[in-house]
Amino acid sequence: MSKGSDIRGTWKQRLAGKVVTVLIKLLGLTLRCKLEDPHGVRALAQPGVPVIWVFWHNCLIAAPLNKTKFSGSAPASALASASKDGAVIESVVSSFGVKTVRGSSSRRGVAALIALKKALKAGEQLFVTPDGPRGPRYHLQPGIVKLAQSSGAPVLPVRFTHSSSWRVKSWDRFHIPKPFSRITIHLEKPIQVSARMDGEAFEQCRKGIETALRQGVDDLPEL
Repeated sequence: MSKGSDIRGTWKQRLAGKVVTVLIKLLGLTLRCKLEDPHGVRALAQPGVPVIWVFWHNCLIAAPLNKTKFSGSAPASALASASKDGAVIESVVSSFGVKTVRGSSSRRGVAALIALKKALKAGEQLFVTPDGPRGPRYHLQPGIVKLAQSSGAPVLPVRFTHSSSWRVKSWDRFHIPKPFSRITIHLEKPIQVSARMDGEAFEQCRKGIETALRQGVDDLPEL
């Protein structure tokens, strides 16, 4: 798999991604980041070991900044939307050493799933925002469970808490950490998904991953 995806963004999108990357890295120099790993999850992040890291879409600044803290330097790919926003995200994450697979449930879904499976089979780590690219916020889409079922790779929920951040008025209420603030990375227990699950058991597993990621969230949308 190449370093980038097979969808090329426009030069404006790639330029926007490079500008955003510079701003994120400058911001990162001011942040204090702490890893909490009570279950020893960090030890699983070894080269050649396929795992699926999941975190909410509104933490797409905290995650790449802290990639090496929680996942090490193992080869990794991330799922990015096939939309214009996805082209910017692709440019950003590639600057942090992560390849991209472009697609979503609404566009190029099957092709993206095949590419993700190939990445896992090759021993890569995956980074997925299970409520993206359109939400609802903090709702885990079933595709991540299906991917874990078909690949056998464990799901590793990662939570990021911000001591202080600006919130964008977007569907995900995106976090922009304030300079000199603190980010805490919480690694939850690994979740192994059974390949034979369906129906109620499948939904319970989906909710279990969702619940793990929702811990500490204080802005859950009203039902």
